[in-house]
Amino acid sequence: MTATQNEYVASLPMILDQVEVRSVERVSPSYVRIELGGDCLAEFGVPGKIYDQRIKLVFPNAAGNLPSFEGMDDSWWATWLQIPEDERGSMRTYTVRDVLGEGEDTRLVVDIVVHEAEHADDAGKGNAWAQRAQAGDRLVLLAPRRGHEYGGIEWAPGTASRLLIVGDETAVPAIRGVLRDLPADAEGAAFLEVPTSDDIQRDVTKPEGVELTWLPREGSPRGASLHAAAIAYLTGAAAAPPAVSDEDIDPDLWETPVHSSSGEEVAESTVIPDSGTPYAGLYAWIAGESKVVTGLRRQLVNELGIDRKQVAFMGYWREGVAMRS
Repeated sequence: MTATQNEYVASLPMILDQVEVRSVERVSPSYVRIELGGDCLAEFGVPGKIYDQRIKLVFPNAAGNLPSFEGMDDSWWATWLQIPEDERGSMRTYTVRDVLGEGEDTRLVVDIVVHEAEHADDAGKGNAWAQRAQAGDRLVLLAPRRGHEYGGIEWAPGTASRLLIVGDETAVPAIRGVLRDLPADAEGAAFLEVPTSDDIQRDVTKPEGVELTWLPREGSPRGASLHAAAIAYLTGAAAAPPAVSDEDIDPDLWETPVHSSSGEEVAESTVIPDSGTPYAGLYAWIAGESKVVTGLRRQLVNELGIDRKQVAFMGYWREGVAMRS
């Protein structure tokens, strides 16, 4: 990177710079753990705890080159999209699993979900890159710069007294972060669906009052056990997922107490109702494959009548559809 580029990226309100892979570990059949380092990470930081902090990674293009962001202003996203796809590389969103070290020795740890694809075109850019990643590889990182507004944290329980946390394998890193950063007196339940029992992570830090349940699919239908467990926690009786067609899925599904991808009215505050309904005091955070999340949203909000300000439903990915960023 040239001196001019260094000056430019250092002036941005967020980190948008190259980082280097420091280590790679295949921690289970479905996860590759990547440790990223670089001088720019000395500026990494958020006000408060990290929780489910999202970042973006830009992978090299087919020729192995990374795009330059020199000269781009606050409209860098639109400018980047104007670069031909085979030149600009691919951008994907991940959650920070951990932050190690400090100063220029700060490193970010990211767990990337991987799977064996029958065809190269089905592998997905992040999946394909992680399968062959090595120490010394370089990426472009988009992440919070200390002292600036960035966003990317959706965990917002407000005044909730009881928590329901639900996610598939793509949400496990975010859920780990949330559980780690919860206050010691937090109460509730977390349900995590993973492809196999070998993907269960035994080293999760959590409050004693939050019950953690792992749900290995082992070939069963995606989301079935996750849906049943979440509904059983709320109602005392398991329920099968409702039928969800492709037409029912919001391609940008992202419904939180303060944001709606579908344009619904959202709450002006995060004060959770503490009386008057069977679900008073509840905050539900649900993330994963969009069809599974849509089914849970339908049952919680439409059928159980849980207040919109009490839920966050996020479609992290959609089966059979390549993610854009």
